[in-house]
Amino acid sequence: MTPDWQDLTRFAFLLAEASADAILPWFRRNAAIEVKAGAVWDPVTEGDKSGERAIRAVIEKRFPDHGIHGEEYGIKEGRSPFTWILDPVDGTRAFVCGLPTWATLIGLTFEGKPVLGLMNQPFVGEMFYGNPEGAWHRRGSHTEKLATRKGIALAAATIGTTAPELYKGEDQAFFQRLRAKATLTRYGGDSYFFALLAAGHVDIAMDAGLQAYDIAALLPIITGAGGATCEWTGKDPVKGGNILTASSHKLLEEALEQRTLSV
Repeated sequence: MTPDWQDLTRFAFLLAEASADAILPWFRRNAAIEVKAGAVWDPVTEGDKSGERAIRAVIEKRFPDHGIHGEEYGIKEGRSPFTWILDPVDGTRAFVCGLPTWATLIGLTFEGKPVLGLMNQPFVGEMFYGNPEGAWHRRGSHTEKLATRKGIALAAATIGTTAPELYKGEDQAFFQRLRAKATLTRYGGDSYFFALLAAGHVDIAMDAGLQAYDIAALLPIITGAGGATCEWTGKDPVKGGNILTASSHKLLEEALEQRTLSV
């Protein structure tokens, strides 16, 4: 039986609303910050935690058999082919600085494949979402279908990535070759760059060292809008890793050629 993608998409909207209600009271309030153990400064706030708890509660009430994989509270194994992959506040560094470039990422996999994704920025009031039937942008009462920008060569491309220092070794060489070939490179957009690629404003969005919850929700938005995605070392992108996305398969291939040159 084919899943009802429209019903699942409407349910994802409910998850976005629940998370927004839980997260927004903590935004621009200079709330306490915890720092996760690790080599880099990795903050977490009550906004992150409250947002994920709210999403999990709604999923567990409606779909108790579904699996859940969230950044803050880990993995709940499911008894169905569906797993929700959650990042309640993607871009917590932006969140604690008061920048509205963070987003809530809600992804759904079916038998391990990304099938539905939603990126919500409740402070700005816009949402990007995708499923097997396409991808859309919603702001207020207005919804429009998304389509990536086509016919762009690397020399004319705009690249978006979180920060250049996240690339190490051969990956840094690859990134610098891409940056040198492209027209414009912008930093600090976190998941927004991937959504803006789907909307036709950015041609390449990429980041190194992502987790599944950083990217799973964005893949159906990009592919639903006609874009192309890969993990540039050959792994499954839904599991995270080094993610490269482009507005077309041709541009993706041209970008990957720079990696061959850099190693």
